[in-house]
Amino acid sequence: MLLLVTEPLDINASLLSAFRDQPLSLSDLEAVRLVLNGDSIIDWNRANFRTIQEVDRYLRLHQLDISKPEDLWRLQYVHGEAVNYLEEHLGLSFPTDLQKPRDVREIFLQASHIGGFRRKQILACVLLKLMHVINHMEAAELRYQTPLSEADLMELAEKRIMSAAEKIRESGFPLVAFYGSRKARNSIITKLIAKRENIAATIFDKLRFRIVTHDREHILPAITWLTRNLFPFNYVIPGQSHNNLMLFRHMIRDAPFAELGSKLSSNGIAEDEGLTSDENPFSGGSYRMVNFIADFPVRIDHLVDVRYGALLGRTVFVMVEFQVIDRQTARENEEGENAHRLYKNRQRAIVQARLRKGGRRGRK
Repeated sequence: MLLLVTEPLDINASLLSAFRDQPLSLSDLEAVRLVLNGDSIIDWNRANFRTIQEVDRYLRLHQLDISKPEDLWRLQYVHGEAVNYLEEHLGLSFPTDLQKPRDVREIFLQASHIGGFRRKQILACVLLKLMHVINHMEAAELRYQTPLSEADLMELAEKRIMSAAEKIRESGFPLVAFYGSRKARNSIITKLIAKRENIAATIFDKLRFRIVTHDREHILPAITWLTRNLFPFNYVIPGQSHNNLMLFRHMIRDAPFAELGSKLSSNGIAEDEGLTSDENPFSGGSYRMVNFIADFPVRIDHLVDVRYGALLGRTVFVMVEFQVIDRQTARENEEGENAHRLYKNRQRAIVQARLRKGGRRGRK
């Protein structure tokens, strides 16, 4: 799969046009920081939803449209399960507007409240965290029960992502390319042997997409676009993000991000600790990339009979790797020690050594 995007004549105007309808927000920066750091929203202490419209957009990324009775029912069910767990197992008590809200979406706004007495805001955050965990757990159970194959689910994910790629092209966003691929069977075997945990479940990048921006300063807006239009940021896999390309604090030091960046709270996340290594022994020492793994939501009730729509939902998750890089770095990554041919040679050497001599030289 390959989508080449014609380079726009006016890069800055194109970037602004992509965000004209909804300017960048504090919530966007929080999402990008989580993506780059590979943190978990379980460690957050505040949400950043300012309007019901923001909540609706976020829910749509989960493939939930609460104007549909079945989706509203599902949201209410997950909320009720979260309340029951917290009251029965952790002994927490909730005010009526959190325990039995007229509109579950109000909890997202309560979790984002700034100033004043924080008890209700903290309890709202706790509820959202449990809703996140329960929804993820039940989606996994639904996937085990569905007759759809992994290939079927990846195809559904591919179609949604490539449809979004066409939209970002039409918006005039300064991209050079947006393309995807599936890891071949031989590559999966090689990677399994090279990894220390050589079980199939540890292969995160069977489906992957690369986004090449015009310049490095467009990387943050590109990741923002992904978290707004493709996947909910809370389903970025913790501990699977790698960024050795550009510090987050450098991304936000200039306009239009500087003013928003000054308002960022710690939100339970460690301060920018610097660039992370690629952690790939096959890559060249100067290889640079931002990459992360997201559990990508795919709705399946149009293909199979979902008998437990309220209990397990209608959406499952497919792991997708996203790589974001600028045009100049992409060129440099194909030169010298970073050449793909040399990457494959290093990979084969490690695999052959492990098979012949044993030892734990594989990738973590």
